[in-house]
Amino acid sequence: MDLKISSCNNFFKIKGILNRNNLEVFQNEFQNIFERVNNLTISIQDIESMDRYGVNAFAALHNEAIQKNKNLSIIGLGCKDLYNHFKAENAA
Repeated sequence: MDLKISSCNNFFKIKGILNRNNLEVFQNEFQNIFERVNNLTISIQDIESMDRYGVNAFAALHNEAIQKNKNLSIIGLGCKDLYNHFKAENAA
């Protein structure tokens, strides 16, 4: 399944598979996003799978939010790999 990103204001819903092959779609959608919004919510409920490149893309977005003092919320019971990454980062 392809990656599909839909949005309404500052709420984004991601559906499909996020991997190295379609990472550019994700990066283009969220490039300079924190210059346009102060609060960003991303639903990962419909992500079927995500490779390490996808996880790293979310981590980079998270780091950008912290650097720019913006709010990023990732919601949904989507990808286990993403949760494990942030859980490990918080434990370190």
